[in-house]
Amino acid sequence: MRILGIDPGIAIVGFGFIDKVGSKVTPVQYGCIQTEAHTPDEERLLHVYEAMLQLIDKYKPDSVAFEKLFFNRNVTTAMSVSQARGVLILAATQRGLPIGEYTPMQVKQAVVGYGKAEKKQVQEMVRMFLRLQVVPKPDDVADALAVAICHAHSYTLNSKINEVLRK
Repeated sequence: MRILGIDPGIAIVGFGFIDKVGSKVTPVQYGCIQTEAHTPDEERLLHVYEAMLQLIDKYKPDSVAFEKLFFNRNVTTAMSVSQARGVLILAATQRGLPIGEYTPMQVKQAVVGYGKAEKKQVQEMVRMFLRLQVVPKPDDVADALAVAICHAHSYTLNSKINEVLRK
């Protein structure tokens, strides 16, 4: 199963493709989509959307996992990130991909085993899980891989629960 994890943003969208075979997860490709700061929002959103479609078409994930947004300060940032998240969800939906969504606490719990883990702990666990030499940069990339790992763990559990419920 190939999973695409996404850390949404307007300036930087982190993405990470992983393969899950049995209990083993391996990295396929990861990086970020970046937009220029003084570009009109509509152009930034179009760039994010088109770049995501290209990535989906190239790496052909079986499902997509997003980090749910959490903002406690800047409403302006929240709005533009929400718009970016919307075009990213649209891209995945247009390609017929199932979507999972996880709170930051759920991601931390799945990757570190503690829902209030520090960002550095999550990044180091991502590096270890995927047997990488260094923590992926920028932080958005490591966050996207953490979301993908969370989905890999949750998807297995959710599939088993749904199997039992169908009987």
